[in-house]
Amino acid sequence: MGHAETYAEYMPIKLKIGLRHPDPVVETSSLSSVTPPDVWYQTSISEETIDSGWLSALQLEAITYAAQQHETFLPNGDRAGFLIGDGAGVGKGRTIAGIIYENYLLGRKRAVWFSVSNDLKYDAERDLRDIGAKNILVHSLNKFKYGKISSKHNGSVKKGVIFATYSSLIGESQSGGKYKTRLKQLLHWCGEDFDGVIVFDECHKAKNLCPVGSSKPTKTGLAVLELQNKLPKARVVYASATGASEPRNMAYMNRLGIWGEGTPFREFSDFIQAVERRGVGAMEIVAMDMKLRGMYIARQLSFSGVTFKIDEVLLSQDYVKMYNKSVKLWVSARERFQQAADLIDAEQRMKKSMWGQFWSAHQRFFKYLCIASKVKRVVQLAREEIKNGKCVVIGLQSTGEARTLEALEEGGGELNDFVSTAKGVFQSLIEKHFPAPDRKKLFSLLGIDLSAQSNNNSPRDSPCKENKIKKRKGEEITREAKKARKTGGLAGSSSDESESESDASDNEESDNESSKFLSSGDDDDFNPFRDESSEDDEDDPWLIRKDHKKNKEKKKKKSIDPDSIQSALLASGLGSKRPSCFTSTVGTTTSSTNTSANSNTNSSFVTSQDAVERAQQMKKELLDKLEKLAEDLPPNTLDELIDELGGPENVAEMTGRKGRVVSNDDGSISYESRSELDVPVEILNITEKQRFMDGDKNIAIISEAASSGISLQADRRAKNQRRRVHMTLELPWSADRAIQQFGRTHRSNQVTAPEYVFLISELAGEQRFASIVAKRLESLGALTHGDRRATETRDLSRFNFDNKYGRNALEIVMKSIVNLDSPMVSPPPDFPGDFFKDVRQGLIGVGLINVEDRSGILTLDKDYNNIGKFLNRILGMEVHQQNALFQYFSDTLNAVIQNAKKNGRYDMGILDLGSGDEKVRKADVKKFLTPGYSTSGHVELYTISVERGMSWEEATKIWAEQTGPDDGFYLSLQIRNNKKTAILVKEVNPKKKLFLVYRPNTGKQLKLETCADLKKKYKKVPSEDALPHWLEQYNSSADTCTHAYWRGNCKKAGLGLVCEVGLRCRTYYVLCGSVLSVWTKVEGVLASVSGTNVKMQIVRLRTEDGQRIVGLIIPANCVSPLVNLLSTSDQSQQLAVQQQQIWQQHHPQSITNFNNA
Repeated sequence: MGHAETYAEYMPIKLKIGLRHPDPVVETSSLSSVTPPDVWYQTSISEETIDSGWLSALQLEAITYAAQQHETFLPNGDRAGFLIGDGAGVGKGRTIAGIIYENYLLGRKRAVWFSVSNDLKYDAERDLRDIGAKNILVHSLNKFKYGKISSKHNGSVKKGVIFATYSSLIGESQSGGKYKTRLKQLLHWCGEDFDGVIVFDECHKAKNLCPVGSSKPTKTGLAVLELQNKLPKARVVYASATGASEPRNMAYMNRLGIWGEGTPFREFSDFIQAVERRGVGAMEIVAMDMKLRGMYIARQLSFSGVTFKIDEVLLSQDYVKMYNKSVKLWVSARERFQQAADLIDAEQRMKKSMWGQFWSAHQRFFKYLCIASKVKRVVQLAREEIKNGKCVVIGLQSTGEARTLEALEEGGGELNDFVSTAKGVFQSLIEKHFPAPDRKKLFSLLGIDLSAQSNNNSPRDSPCKENKIKKRKGEEITREAKKARKTGGLAGSSSDESESESDASDNEESDNESSKFLSSGDDDDFNPFRDESSEDDEDDPWLIRKDHKKNKEKKKKKSIDPDSIQSALLASGLGSKRPSCFTSTVGTTTSSTNTSANSNTNSSFVTSQDAVERAQQMKKELLDKLEKLAEDLPPNTLDELIDELGGPENVAEMTGRKGRVVSNDDGSISYESRSELDVPVEILNITEKQRFMDGDKNIAIISEAASSGISLQADRRAKNQRRRVHMTLELPWSADRAIQQFGRTHRSNQVTAPEYVFLISELAGEQRFASIVAKRLESLGALTHGDRRATETRDLSRFNFDNKYGRNALEIVMKSIVNLDSPMVSPPPDFPGDFFKDVRQGLIGVGLINVEDRSGILTLDKDYNNIGKFLNRILGMEVHQQNALFQYFSDTLNAVIQNAKKNGRYDMGILDLGSGDEKVRKADVKKFLTPGYSTSGHVELYTISVERGMSWEEATKIWAEQTGPDDGFYLSLQIRNNKKTAILVKEVNPKKKLFLVYRPNTGKQLKLETCADLKKKYKKVPSEDALPHWLEQYNSSADTCTHAYWRGNCKKAGLGLVCEVGLRCRTYYVLCGSVLSVWTKVEGVLASVSGTNVKMQIVRLRTEDGQRIVGLIIPANCVSPLVNLLSTSDQSQQLAVQQQQIWQQHHPQSITNFNNA
């Protein structure tokens, strides 16, 4: 079974209006094998728009299907929604504008458009203008005052499009009033019976609605859901290139009618369980089913012309030395943290939060080092490309702004060198989370007033401190708990256990959190880089919003200025919005203001004086060590890049940071704001983009903040038409983001396709970031585009090891290192020293192997076979160690996969039948109607026969073309059951002497044989000697299995079962069509016959007459019970259709709502 092409050229099938799209567009071949429903909807968009090509045929198709889907209602009475899954650059913006325009022409003049950043408002205006709808105005939600949108002081906006970001949806005004939240304002403006369009653009940003494990659903996700529930008649459109890279991210798409009333899945969670249990195949079925019902459309720009290369960067000796020093520092830090926590007898919760912070900082530190190792190479490549007349786009994830600001504060606004991001990470970890409390602080934390004895000489001990805590207690503590995941920028997130080793999905929340507290005006702009430390003191809403009840105390407080309070708070770890080690204590103690209660907790809590002092001593030593190392640590990547590439005047920077560090002509270094005299900060990125597109600047650096929705391709309309070279310094945390970033430079209407360069340093764990992206790309291809190999052609899959084989290999590796298991492969031969011993020490240093205190026994960390965690942590080992360990791991992985292939257990994803030499015939087809809100839903059960043998005529044809000295027919040396095997051999790789083998019963073999293996078992013969043996096996394999042929009997056949081993002709039963609607029935049958853990095997067929079929393979023993079940539901459905037709004859006017969806 080979693998056919993953993508197929795409053209609208059912709709014939509109001009061709300017660039070639493809669709995954599993999606292209299902046809969308018939079109009955007539669009109202003007001829002019269509004929002048403002909307291409593809875009019109999406608009028509969306409008048609909006005419149907789900069983629960909500209007059905539509999902646009088009990839970056197909022109989703225009499609959405088209849907809004279509509804506007039909008198639905209000629409709401959600997206991820306010900059995209300008794009929305441009899209509406481009399609000839310039009279539809776009208003920004966050520019409105809180209150009725249609009221006078908001400019009496009665119609048009309201553009909002997801984060502004949860904005709230502090002043109260009837419409004090953005959500209420919107609901009031829309009105109860609102039937206009609501667009959720880039809707994967509303993900994380469905809680994974213990995490709570995000506020944004809930608001999105509430908006949909409150406006049941709204025409909802979801749009996102990465729509649902994980089925979990579909939680808010409740208008698709896949789960809920009248569907096989009652709740979203049932749907998730079913899909995740059955593996990737199931998601492909979901995508196909949605297209079949006419509620999903997904096209991608063809990646033809795009080149990819992975550039491995060599590390210099100095860099390796510096890296190894850092490793030693972290290993000693880990020991110090451990000792100090034991010394002061920290409680479990505090330890957990401390280690969470520790490992998350550990990961970020080494990530920054990894990136820094590539700066030189990037600069060199960029200069070369510019000489060659191209222009360069460099993709970064995080800007490290927070660290720069911290350093600025320390230096009192002066800098004498570029700030090292890595140093900042480590420093803030030690300062904020090292378990060394000082006693005064402890007392004040516990609410014990020391100020009386100390004559109030330091603001830190003053009573206002205590009030401050009480006052902030309510929301602040919960807020800190929420923030526990946030550890700076979007660099990484840490939820205690997972230690930010997954992806930054938790971060999505933190962006919204920061806007929740900053009321009024533009503060609810989406700024992913608003790191906690970048909010100035006066921005701290807790300092502004004095509580009225505390008026009396306020008078006492006058003498102390709020800044000193803030600094005292910061010192105590409370003012920092990062969770301090004491968060848990604050939560427990301040709630009981009763002093006696406090004194009880107090005695157990304040430990012996010397222990605390020793802990503080350790803290100081660590900071001193860091200072020593700091000279060698690399500076902030972004600043260094801009400096090396010629400063801000040559480089267009599109990031979310507010300022940058630059080197001046005289060699001095200073911090300057990014905003320019005539350009306000809000549109700075857009101005920079324009400069790049006009060719004023030939290098662009984009970060996460800018990567959504910005277009940097070699556009036919732009002045700068040089070919784009897109380099990624750090592969994003998740493929959603990778795709978003690649989609910046590869879009419609371009003169040339871009080149992608991935820079991966030879550090082992670096490949891990590549592997995550490969995995996410793989499932992205699976999910949003119905095929998980869709993104595999793009060069990264060789780094993909986060799958069951990877976990299996890792288990063997870890166990062999602590001698619980024998190694599967030998360790790398070129390792200096004792591999197992050294690596064991290294792994203890990064906490993957724990040493029992008393016995010294080694135990493995509890999730030692978590690939992400392993690859993250080994970054903290010395360079040669991590590379050797990684080599050993990948050798083991290869061995594991080889074994799986040998035993026939290797999971291949979609199987292709009929590609290559197999002949596929349709023997029979049964059609059943299925229940569901669209009456046209049906499933078909095909009986397919696949012929894979090779007749003598075909064999002689191939033999006639052969030229190699060893090619030709061979006979087996061994005789079984008086028979010999005849095979045909053809050399395909003369260097390695590998041969392709053809057999009479199973045709071309996948596995290549070496010359030596062949000579062991076979001898070469002339063709006439092979002829009788070939024919005999070919003829008998039509109905006799291999066992019966060679042994004379077959155990399975003896039991009356069907045995298909080695048969030339095989029969498959394939269920295709609207499989989702009968999913639970299929599950029931499969489970009852063959157990619950069977993977859904998806197969893709191409029959001899060219028909394409994609569906589920139903095991032969499940066919008859399934047919019985389906035919009963078929009869009841036919009755329903008849009744509906009779009803329609009596009620002709409401025909539109009942037309087939």
